[in-house]
Amino acid sequence: MWLKCGCTSKCVVSVLSRQVFRSYVQGWGRRRRYNVAAFMPEAAGFDGVSDRAALQDFSVSNSEGFWAAVARQRLSWIKPFNTVQDCDLSRGKVKWFEGGKLNVSVNCLDRHVHTCPERVALVWERDEPGTEVKVTYSELLKMTCRLGNLLRRRGVKKGDCVTIYMPPCPLAVASMLACARIGAAHNVVFAGFSAEALAERIRDAESTTVITVNQGVRGGKIIELKKTVDSAVENCPKVQQVFVAMRTENPVMMTARDIPMEEEMMKEDVVCEPAIMDSEDILFMLYTSGSTGKPKGLVHTQAGYLLYAALTHRYVFSYHDGDVFGCVADIGWITGHSYCVYGPLTNGGTTVLFESTPIYPNPGRYWEMVQRLKINQFYGAPTAIRLLLKYGDEWVQKYDRSTLKTLGSVGEPINTEAWDWYHRVVGDGRCPVVDTWWQTETGGICITPKPSDPGAEIVPGMAMRPFFGIKPVLMDTEGKVLTTNDTSGALCIAQPWPGMARTIHNNHQRFIETYCQPHPGYFFTGDGAYRSEEGYYQITGRLDDVINVSGHRIGTAEIEDVVNQSSAVAESAVIGYSHDIKGEGVYAFVVLKKVVDIKGENLLQQLNDMVAKNIAKYACPDYIQIVKRLPKTRSGKIMRRVLRKVVERDLNRLGDLSTLDDPAVVQEIIQGHRELCGNHKDHEMK
Repeated sequence: MWLKCGCTSKCVVSVLSRQVFRSYVQGWGRRRRYNVAAFMPEAAGFDGVSDRAALQDFSVSNSEGFWAAVARQRLSWIKPFNTVQDCDLSRGKVKWFEGGKLNVSVNCLDRHVHTCPERVALVWERDEPGTEVKVTYSELLKMTCRLGNLLRRRGVKKGDCVTIYMPPCPLAVASMLACARIGAAHNVVFAGFSAEALAERIRDAESTTVITVNQGVRGGKIIELKKTVDSAVENCPKVQQVFVAMRTENPVMMTARDIPMEEEMMKEDVVCEPAIMDSEDILFMLYTSGSTGKPKGLVHTQAGYLLYAALTHRYVFSYHDGDVFGCVADIGWITGHSYCVYGPLTNGGTTVLFESTPIYPNPGRYWEMVQRLKINQFYGAPTAIRLLLKYGDEWVQKYDRSTLKTLGSVGEPINTEAWDWYHRVVGDGRCPVVDTWWQTETGGICITPKPSDPGAEIVPGMAMRPFFGIKPVLMDTEGKVLTTNDTSGALCIAQPWPGMARTIHNNHQRFIETYCQPHPGYFFTGDGAYRSEEGYYQITGRLDDVINVSGHRIGTAEIEDVVNQSSAVAESAVIGYSHDIKGEGVYAFVVLKKVVDIKGENLLQQLNDMVAKNIAKYACPDYIQIVKRLPKTRSGKIMRRVLRKVVERDLNRLGDLSTLDDPAVVQEIIQGHRELCGNHKDHEMK
């Protein structure tokens, strides 16, 4: 059921950066009257709402009225809800649309098959360029129904949790939707995790069923996913069956518990009765790192999550019927859940599943794909943008990107140099860049430059504006709300929204302690933020990524943003370390561009001068270690935890390195650290 290949076709923003980039304004000089009802039809029924700002105010001040209207209009209900919300953040109680009944797969598939069965739902951008596979809504529904029937026949029932360990592909999406079809929850585990990490997640989710593929293909390399699953389930006594799909033609060893998935699916009917689900039934669990080192299984439920994913997809990216949406995240992360699968499919969109890497077979891969698939919205990670920036403009400019309308960034704050290159080179200076802030916990985008009034400015490197229904607040160190602008604090959200996680699987007390107790009555994000004089929000990094240097608090993202402005720097990672005198010192790991005009001590002095000028002298790095590369997961996340352990010389507790794209990079950094520390015994830059 892999389908034959077909349809192939040929920090606080510094004063300097504000001065340089602030000139970017959408629709400059062409302000026009805002038609709020055309923008959002539901707004016609909202009293006193005539523009986007008023719509935002209404969505916060009359939250129930806003979400009720949107939910009735945009979801298909088997039975209407009778209560909009029943929430108490101080107790970690979050319930939306109670009394309502629906099926998520019907919202993602059946209703679109009734109106446009031959519309393309998925474009599977396989690892091999030019071999994309297109799947229509009708085909995806049949695939989902066959798999749903197979799962039912094999004993999977409503309320069970199925673990999915697959690369981005149509069958992975069908697996997620088949679970939703029959009322089972899914637990998608990123297919780069080790057998140990996979086993831990299978056990915690209490899965008896696992779905995987024989092998993965990424960057021209074969990845033995079935072998990883075999190793994992040896330590998961509850696992009774493993469904194995065939991504490659290479046979793998099958045991008594293994089931050839496509072969068995073909025995099933293409009609599968959808389960009737309550709004607050579990849709999926997704594990994210915790400060304790034990992953948290965050729980998202049916109606609220689906509505929020769909609404943010539609309005943040200005998605319209007929657009091709290109989110290059892996389905194993929340970005892949919300913006590769559930958001686009609820909206009847065409969504890309990207299996490869940004530089395979060359650094033009993204942009060749944009040209070939005619992608309209592109959503990727700042770390990938910084990586591609190193290779120069020519890999971008050789491809036609005229179909692009919106560019997005996700995963971490984007530095101003990368933002500028993304906007100026990739988007030809005409595509708005939406720097989105959100988390696994939030379910969807919460702070973002768009949607906004026509002509509203976009400030590089700032998430800027809260989405509909989101009320951000900043807290000081004593837990008091900061009411003024031009201030920094702990970022909280003052009222619940439908897309937020409901609990941590089997540990609601941990959910309360992590998100609800730090600031009672508010949802604590764990991030720090700056609110500018204009009221725009800038994410300054995790609060555990804030360094306290001689009593001065500084976000690591702020220092990284300045360091990355150097013409010689491709990317950087800054951490704090224990300092006998200052409390904490600043340690910077820096990756240089391939061609560097300035070297040695001159470069180190330049970077320190830039930090001193743009932030303060106290923020200057005590150490600057030049590295060839940074330790990253396959999704591109920098593993700062590993960097901290290296600097702290706690090498026996580096943790599981199997999730890194290349674990060998750690040894390179350890050796470089030893050499650097041998030259700087007193923790001072010479």
